[in-house]
Amino acid sequence: MFSRILVANRGEIALRVIRACRDMGIEAIAVFSRADRDAAYLNLAHDAICIGPESPAQSYLNAAAILSAAELADVQAIHPGYGFLAENSKFAQMCRDCKIEFIGPSAEAMAMLGDKVQARKLAKEAKVATVPGSSGTVETDDEAVTIAAKIGYPVMIKAAAGGGGRGMRPAHNEATLRSNFRHARAEAETAFRDGNLYIEKLIERPRHVEVQFLGDRRGNIVHLWERDCSLQRRHQKLVEESPSPHINARTRAKLCEAAVRLARAAGYYSAGTCEFLVDEAGGFYFMEVNARIQVEHPVTELVTGEDLVQWQIRIAAGEPIKLRQDEIKHRGAAIECRINAESPEDDFRPCPGPIHQFIVPGGPGVRVDTHAYAGYTVSPHYDSLIAKLLVHRPTRAEAVHAMRRALEEFTIGPIKTTLPIHRAIMEQADFVKGNVDTNFIERTFVNK
Repeated sequence: MFSRILVANRGEIALRVIRACRDMGIEAIAVFSRADRDAAYLNLAHDAICIGPESPAQSYLNAAAILSAAELADVQAIHPGYGFLAENSKFAQMCRDCKIEFIGPSAEAMAMLGDKVQARKLAKEAKVATVPGSSGTVETDDEAVTIAAKIGYPVMIKAAAGGGGRGMRPAHNEATLRSNFRHARAEAETAFRDGNLYIEKLIERPRHVEVQFLGDRRGNIVHLWERDCSLQRRHQKLVEESPSPHINARTRAKLCEAAVRLARAAGYYSAGTCEFLVDEAGGFYFMEVNARIQVEHPVTELVTGEDLVQWQIRIAAGEPIKLRQDEIKHRGAAIECRINAESPEDDFRPCPGPIHQFIVPGGPGVRVDTHAYAGYTVSPHYDSLIAKLLVHRPTRAEAVHAMRRALEEFTIGPIKTTLPIHRAIMEQADFVKGNVDTNFIERTFVNK
């Protein structure tokens, strides 16, 4: 087992990894940009090293600075958290070339799964259903129009190297396809320095359901059930829960089996998530694999009792997964609300600034993962996530009631946050019934 780990991230995920290390008796070394020099969680680390100025490109995305910090701190491994360099296969390889273990999958598996076109090919080889679409990248809008005519409108344009909804544009006819194809390519080039696009059939009113899995270096792979992440704004998740409402036992079993097949085909080890679209008839289609820990991983931890970050560390250290699939039970219902410093009434515009009031909820079944506090200032340089509020109760109905109560207790001010829209969601009749899809937020709140 490792004795010292560098945590190459910031905010609540940095705090989460530091706590996991401390619980395992491992020294955690934090890194920070000058914008985060006063972060309270730095005091919980064994040591903290400044890696650059506020700009992510000069700090948390600066591979050379992070590796220099790792060598200075004499660590054996680096945990990348999520975002930043977490799914950068070149960084993963750089770590291992420097004889420092990267806590995540192999660079080869990450590179293959990070390319959406290659991931679709692998899914087909593993007999995992994919959305009808182009067999590879699409070079021109003329080619896109030909493919759309074959598979039928509406279609979705997607960036091959994409994620987080960037480089994604829907099209319901030829005119919008040509226009959005050019816009998607420009957006993909800016966001990922890769303008390659592909085309998929657009499944209307789908649910977004993902399966958490773990793999070790000996080829053992297990799933830890599913999470429903259908409640989104601008393709960014707002609410996640497990189990998924209105997914029957047969579909659940098939989803989980498909995720394990794909992970095995990729030679995957570490924690990963296989994401699917589920249509109104219960059919499901592979979307992508997130080769890292997810923001919403605590949902799975609550319903299974397994610590996913600790499992990542154990697997990276070469330990086998000692869990049998039939030992991983799903208990109760868990819901997570992402609390962001954003203004929902202004198209979720980021609202950085100082926090003067910060009162977190408590009580049975309530968990709050946060790095914020009264006196903390939300930086404009990074993601707007302030906290993750979770509840875990025996039934979904009880979880919804507990979340309502917890949201009412949560007080953050004076900056604007997503707390008001979360409160409204928990009261909305269709959500209470579980009748939601990926367009629910826009249809119910944004475009109402």
